[in-house]
Amino acid sequence: MNAATNAAKETAVYTHGHHESVLRSHRWRTAENSAAYLIGELRPGMRVLDVGCGPGTITADLAELVAPGGRVTAVDAAGDVLEQARAYAEERGLGDVVSFAAADVHALDFPDDSFDVVHAHQVLQHVGDPVQALREMRRVCRPGGIVAARDADYAAMTWYPAAPGLDSWLDLYRRVARANGGEPDAGRHLRAWAREAGFTDVTCSATAWCFATPEETAWWSALWADRTRASAYAAIATRGGHTTTEDLAAVAESWHAWGAHPDAWFTVLNAEILCRT
Repeated sequence: MNAATNAAKETAVYTHGHHESVLRSHRWRTAENSAAYLIGELRPGMRVLDVGCGPGTITADLAELVAPGGRVTAVDAAGDVLEQARAYAEERGLGDVVSFAAADVHALDFPDDSFDVVHAHQVLQHVGDPVQALREMRRVCRPGGIVAARDADYAAMTWYPAAPGLDSWLDLYRRVARANGGEPDAGRHLRAWAREAGFTDVTCSATAWCFATPEETAWWSALWADRTRASAYAAIATRGGHTTTEDLAAVAESWHAWGAHPDAWFTVLNAEILCRT
């Protein structure tokens, strides 16, 4: 690694934390619903780096997609969630295919050209320097390989019916995320960040998560109500002077009320980039 890479480090605070309500949504993610844009690029025998693996559900799917002969290295900044990911891989019978390590994406502890594919899902919105993160992902990807990233764009989220409490939630979340050093509207920035990081062959796409059935909207609203009241986000938001406990409780109730509406509908726009090295 060069001196600039050695000097790089995370400066942002992870807004969500790893409260049960956060992991509840992260465990729902699969390669099919969260990395479909990448699936067609994967082949047996590939070496994959999964950056910001969280509880490991996407990681395990990627491992199965590069079998036989492939291998996935999964990294995350949080040691406790890595243990959960390791246990999940063992449960899926993938303990010999996936390895885990703590890492800062700004300074990855891997040699140049180590992987065929480097993947990051909902990571760049939370880091202090997404361009440096992409430079590092590019450095450890072999020539001819792929760096793939997918991030939500909070300002592009939309729902029905109108709910002033959810408007308050979105405004507050974006303010807190930016105060933490992140960029909640990361999706729209992905191509620009990739070009600044030195990529010249970038394919852009977008897909959405849509929560529309009564079961889906109840699940989505309940987890965000719980995040609003009890996760690290709640503590950060109040400690930083962005809101009060009473206001967070009101927002949580708005989530429950919206989720119970028979016409409730919510969509999360996700931008995606495939960068060829």
